[in-house]
Amino acid sequence: MKIKKLFGVLVAATLVAGMFVGCGSQGGDSKTTSSNSSSKKKVIGFAQVGAESGWRTAETESIKEIPKLDTNFDLKFSDGQQKQENQIKAIRSFIAQKVDIIALDPVVETGWDTVLKEAKDAKIPVVIVDRNAKVSDESLITAFLGSDMEEEGKKAAQLVIDKFGKDASLNIAELQGTVGSTAMIGRQKGFNETIKDCPNYKIIKTQTGDFTRAKGKEVMEAFLKSDGDKINVLWSHNDDMAVGAIQAIEEYGKKPGQDIFIVSVDGIKDMFQLMADGKSNGIVECNPLLGPQLLEVSKQILDGKLTDKNIKSKEGVFKQDQAKAELPNRKY
Repeated sequence: MKIKKLFGVLVAATLVAGMFVGCGSQGGDSKTTSSNSSSKKKVIGFAQVGAESGWRTAETESIKEIPKLDTNFDLKFSDGQQKQENQIKAIRSFIAQKVDIIALDPVVETGWDTVLKEAKDAKIPVVIVDRNAKVSDESLITAFLGSDMEEEGKKAAQLVIDKFGKDASLNIAELQGTVGSTAMIGRQKGFNETIKDCPNYKIIKTQTGDFTRAKGKEVMEAFLKSDGDKINVLWSHNDDMAVGAIQAIEEYGKKPGQDIFIVSVDGIKDMFQLMADGKSNGIVECNPLLGPQLLEVSKQILDGKLTDKNIKSKEGVFKQDQAKAELPNRKY
């Protein structure tokens, strides 16, 4: 009997211990699950325009650095290859994957209402990066991060005015960016408004070069073929087109930066080198290194602490005599 009672006590003790171990184990699993949930990485889905220029590549690389800047964030990236339909598909894919933030660098300004409404319905904030987007409902866009394109055009025009004065007679050739893009629309508007006070400034040639070196060279060749002896100034909406144009000018037999005054926008290293070599005259900076700012804006949105919907990047203006000193500072 004593043995039976002792055996019963041991069994009961084992069961009780098992119950406590079981509860402890479940409690431990619960804490692990909770910890994993709280430490789950936030995901940014970024729909990029493409890879048409050195500037764009620098922007992409900067934004791809976000997971290194903050290990609590992951990034899903899509290259739109200069097509709006590709970007729309990417946004819908991000929505299906339930990312925490969608960042869009739109190839053109219009045509985004439907897909951004889908993002809003899914309660996913949207940050427009670099180029702007026009929508019928402003609540579809949580924030804008980038440059004032119109101001860049004004600065470019002022470089020309500073060189020649308002009363000079100038024939200007214009290399436009991608038609319908914020950069093209804003820069053209800013430049044209600024030279209104210069009655003898005439834009005699204007055509899109799609922000690429190859197309910039091709269009400049056509400009020179028809009006090579008339062009005094080349106004390029970005550096890459200007790089191509400079090659065309040299092949035509003229000296870029001397025979033709050249101003452009972006601030890529190649253009600073050309300006240091005396082959261009002025650069309006457009900062592509937006990764750290996009990360900060995303944190503010997710924490409910966003105070400014329009965040501007810091930019400068550089003349030929500043190029050599600035060249080592260029990161793109």
